[in-house]
Amino acid sequence: MPTTSPSSGKSATRRTATRKTAASRGADAIALLKADHREVEKLFAQFEKASAESRKQALALKICNELKVHTQSEEELFYPASREFLKDDAIVDEAIVEHASAKDLIVQIEGMSPSDEMFEAKMTVLQEMIEHHVEEEEKEYFPQVQKSEMDTKAIGEQMNARKTELMAQLGDGAMH
Repeated sequence: MPTTSPSSGKSATRRTATRKTAASRGADAIALLKADHREVEKLFAQFEKASAESRKQALALKICNELKVHTQSEEELFYPASREFLKDDAIVDEAIVEHASAKDLIVQIEGMSPSDEMFEAKMTVLQEMIEHHVEEEEKEYFPQVQKSEMDTKAIGEQMNARKTELMAQLGDGAMH
């Protein structure tokens, strides 16, 4: 019969408390954006492993939809709000330009089939662009926002509502 030491009970309690705290912060804008980043990273990993063209097509479209919802809510709500609190407009401007480049590539990918000659190359470039963008946001942009007086919880609640609207427009449940 397994025994439970007092210390394991404490750490289980701490883990539960941590989960509750994380859940209560669920509407925090930065937490939401990071969760989106992890979801897209997971989808890109699935795309890389997929071999059937139908699976690649479905994953590519899911990635594109996830990115469209993410970028739109970020551009409409997070970027304008953060611009008011950051001393560095250039970081916001660069993120917007990176989004524009990704959106151009998304339009191209959506009009393609996995059998098209450049499909894999465009998906690879999109993945690399997104990885670069995510790294800059998470290592430079988000820490600056967290040090500011911006109410990330209020913006997160607005972003959650907007993402729900955008998902309904897409009709396929993109962005959890």
